[in-house]
Amino acid sequence: MKKLILSLGTVLLMSSLLGCGTAAKEIQSRSLGGKTDVFKEVSNGSAIPKGFADLIIKANIKTHVEGYYVLESKESLHGKQGYPFVFNIDGQGITWKLAGVKDIKPSYEADGKTSRDPEAGEGLKYVIEKKLRLAIGRHRVYFGLPEDKYAVEFEIALGDGEIGVLEFKPIYRTKRIPTRIPTFLKGIDKYAAFLDGVPVTISVESSYGGEER
Repeated sequence: MKKLILSLGTVLLMSSLLGCGTAAKEIQSRSLGGKTDVFKEVSNGSAIPKGFADLIIKANIKTHVEGYYVLESKESLHGKQGYPFVFNIDGQGITWKLAGVKDIKPSYEADGKTSRDPEAGEGLKYVIEKKLRLAIGRHRVYFGLPEDKYAVEFEIALGDGEIGVLEFKPIYRTKRIPTRIPTFLKGIDKYAAFLDGVPVTISVESSYGGEER
């Protein structure tokens, strides 16, 4: 019976690991879209031609430092350089790999109480801001984090000559002990997306995070 339980546990563990690996590859594959003429990166100040619009993309995530979780895969990019953000717009995909910056925020308030800031503590912060130029009209946007097995998809619309700001704000998972508060140390739960400050209606959201840390 013990051998059977051990074997079953091994199978479940392998299935979980394979599932996570598949999810990461699936998200990463969206950066390989066959199209190349949907958008291009542009610099600030460049004039927008008629029939086009600019889209400023902002996103960030804070992760634990390298080695914080002993059992985490050595291949994980949490706390390392080159953390990937995957985007795909109308079939054109791209991966931006970011250099993390050490970010330390107080874990306690001035009165000694535990900080309720979800990013309290020591970690690495990855921040992305890119400006893309694309044709006016409706576009389908895909945003994914292969390292955290999370992806979201939705539609936006851009007008002629418009400069839209698409911002992704992280919402972290919640720890329960000693105080129930969200913390980056538990990993990403989901993102809230906003276009020019207005919440975007999410059509597809996938999270393969598995067991909570």
